[in-house]
Amino acid sequence: MGWSFIFIAMLVTIVVALVPSPYVIEQPGPVFDTLGEVEVGGESVPLIDIQNATTYPTEGSLNMLTVSINGNRDNRLNWFQVASAWLDSSKAVVPIDNVYPEGVTVEQSNEQSQIDMQNSQQEAVAAALTDLGYEFSTSLEIVDVSDDKPANGVLEAGDTVLSVNGQTFTDVTGLKSAIAANGVDAPAAVVVSRDGVERTESITPVAGDGAQGEPILGITVKGNFVFPIDVTIQLEKVGGPSAGQMFALGIIDKLTPGSLTGGNDVAGTGTITGDGTVGPIGGIRQKMYGAVRAGADYFFAPVDNCNEVVGHVPDGLTVFAITDLSDSMAALDAIAAGTSTAELPSCSAG
Repeated sequence: MGWSFIFIAMLVTIVVALVPSPYVIEQPGPVFDTLGEVEVGGESVPLIDIQNATTYPTEGSLNMLTVSINGNRDNRLNWFQVASAWLDSSKAVVPIDNVYPEGVTVEQSNEQSQIDMQNSQQEAVAAALTDLGYEFSTSLEIVDVSDDKPANGVLEAGDTVLSVNGQTFTDVTGLKSAIAANGVDAPAAVVVSRDGVERTESITPVAGDGAQGEPILGITVKGNFVFPIDVTIQLEKVGGPSAGQMFALGIIDKLTPGSLTGGNDVAGTGTITGDGTVGPIGGIRQKMYGAVRAGADYFFAPVDNCNEVVGHVPDGLTVFAITDLSDSMAALDAIAAGTSTAELPSCSAG
């Protein structure tokens, strides 16, 4: 009787462990040196390629980090996989709805991720060139309008967004922030240009499909920048906006004499706007472990992610709290000079 009970208990445990779970696993993904080369189409090319401008040799590394997602709605993880991840400090168990909202396919999620990456690259170029004193023009173009969202039938693909509630923007991030700040309880005054004619529309945002449910109008927007030099960021099969800070630093390093890193290995993450503001991202703990595995000694984290960083910093990693590019540059100056970084804002302080 006793052995039968044990056998049944073990069988039930195994069956339950193999039942699909409502979770996915976030884990450290590939690391890319923005100063180095990547493989595109089977050929090794510079990750950041700059034409029509003088570039300079670099040293060390400025690593951008990624997070790999294990599992999706079409390929559910079982409870055994989830339990194993809970025991691994480099991984995070996340509700599937946070990554793949109900009603959003994996293909749609990947497509939006690629759009976010493209916008991030353009905003990184804008931030870098602004820091270096270049002048350029910018506009925000609507490329798609969702059928089931408030902007449908009001705004159109090809419209240029001029302002929201009287506020103008130089990048997509600023536009999203203004819509989010408006909230879902009142209409936003959206001014667009269509065929050379300005139109003012009153549109009330709704909560988005993502985990945070930020207010949205239901438009996909891209930044159209006219830069004085040609900067191409070449990176396949990587999406999202979180590499903006490191892209910008890589561009600045290539366009200025000397080495920003002083030959050190530096890693970091964070979105960026055209004016150099660094914003929060997801998966920061996994990215810190990715940085350590890549050999980095220093890590640049958005200041708004510090609450997730404190108490979770891997051994041997010094983490700086970054608000904008001026913070990044100050940290790099100290790192390159080998001077004390104690006075710089640090996430690893309690």
